[in-house]
Amino acid sequence: MSASFSLRSAQTVAVLAVTQLIGWGTSFDMLGVMGRVIAPDLGLPNEVVFGGLTIMMVVSAIAGPATGRWLGRYGAARVLAAASITFTIGLLLLAAANGIVLYVLAWIAIGAGGAFGLSASCYTAVVEREGAGSKRVIAILMLFTGLSGAIFWPALSLLNETVGWRLTFLICAALQLFICLPLHLFALPKPIARHTDGAAVQAAPVPLSPKAQRKAFLLIAAATTVSTFVTFGLSPSLLEIFRQSGASPALALQLGSARGVIGISARFMDMLLGKRGNPILSAAMGVSLMVSSFLLMLAVPASTPLLIIFILLYGFGSGVMTVARALLPLALFSPREYGLQSARLSLPQNLANAFAPVVFTAILDRAGAGMAIATCAALATMSLGFVLMLMTLVRGARASIPLLP
Repeated sequence: MSASFSLRSAQTVAVLAVTQLIGWGTSFDMLGVMGRVIAPDLGLPNEVVFGGLTIMMVVSAIAGPATGRWLGRYGAARVLAAASITFTIGLLLLAAANGIVLYVLAWIAIGAGGAFGLSASCYTAVVEREGAGSKRVIAILMLFTGLSGAIFWPALSLLNETVGWRLTFLICAALQLFICLPLHLFALPKPIARHTDGAAVQAAPVPLSPKAQRKAFLLIAAATTVSTFVTFGLSPSLLEIFRQSGASPALALQLGSARGVIGISARFMDMLLGKRGNPILSAAMGVSLMVSSFLLMLAVPASTPLLIIFILLYGFGSGVMTVARALLPLALFSPREYGLQSARLSLPQNLANAFAPVVFTAILDRAGAGMAIATCAALATMSLGFVLMLMTLVRGARASIPLLP
């Protein structure tokens, strides 16, 4: 039984790790290498080209609620297969783009593909196959998705140098059509939820009333949206903040690179905890570390040791919070509801991801690193408050359960 379960889990991880790596690498991570390459050929400014990511996030946000309904109706495998087809269309449009019209249409298609195929749908596929014991598998998958840029940036750069950017996008489209699509349709194990008792599938981990469930959803949405606004907003500005804090360009680059490694180590910790992990406690710990890192930057004069301590606290805290964002719906809602609730949460989160870099860049350029860090501290403290309110709600719900004689 255990060997069979492990084999199913390994198959699920293998399929989704490959398709998520390709999905992130040929969409969100792609412009990091290709943006400034294609801009001159399309006759577009760099900021317009990189605006494709904003289009992607806004479209993904808008399509999130519909994705949740389709996940419940058709299952994750079919929605993921639709994502592969949609990604293929978007990448073919990119390969054919000769101006802003096709370029924008391409990113609209890629944004729809992101809603159908990244994060929420992937984790729903895990929950369908693992049930309430999905935490470890999701944490393992997040280790792989954290490596997508490290794998695809050099690969895309090599392809561009060898065959040019249009053929590079055609190859990316082929990866979606001939690798991801068959894997989603034919290689995923069958969902176990269909073969289990319906009441068990519908049982929520925490006995919340309908009103309390709505409150819990709003608290999760508020906490995760504010925290993702901080992390996505700070990410492109981190090197400049280090430089304004006195770091040399070489040290700033080393600290920025270290943040990714530290974040992955936090995901690894969640993977080791597996079923013993508590996403609500993880969220509280992650946001607390982020708050501590920002307050430290505000209270202590800038120095190299301070920046190292900052990146350790912030990198680990943001890494823990990344995993917690994916697992919080599983901690409060039934496995059957996971896909719907995760997709609904993606609406405010993706909107935050779309606009946060613009906001933080404006703050940094106009008011400096100190104001950017102060803004982060205020927002992270707000997110921690929402997590603590969620903890109080859950503790009250559990305390209200009558003890059996």
